[in-house]
Amino acid sequence: MTTVVVPKSGGVTSTKAVVLRWLKREGDRVKAGEPLVELETEKVSYELESPSSGTLVKLIAQETAEVPVGEPLCEIEESAKASRTKKQEARNVPKDRKEIGPTKN
Repeated sequence: MTTVVVPKSGGVTSTKAVVLRWLKREGDRVKAGEPLVELETEKVSYELESPSSGTLVKLIAQETAEVPVGEPLCEIEESAKASRTKKQEARNVPKDRKEIGPTKN
């Protein structure tokens, strides 16, 4: 599970952001790098991208809410493919090699 938080904006001293508009809804599939939500600070409005691929399972902050930097906006459940990839990496199994179990004779 990935919790998406309000990021620190590089060089901007904002301590909070306002949720202007959700670009995705609960239950929607999202891809890493795809815009999730439009945020506004004192100096700039921007679209926050998804840090991972999966399903948007929970919107924590509602539109018009002021959310402090570092506080959660939503939760993404990673896709099965992404989870398998992480498990393979944890076992140091090359991605191009399939893991096989015991064979039946």
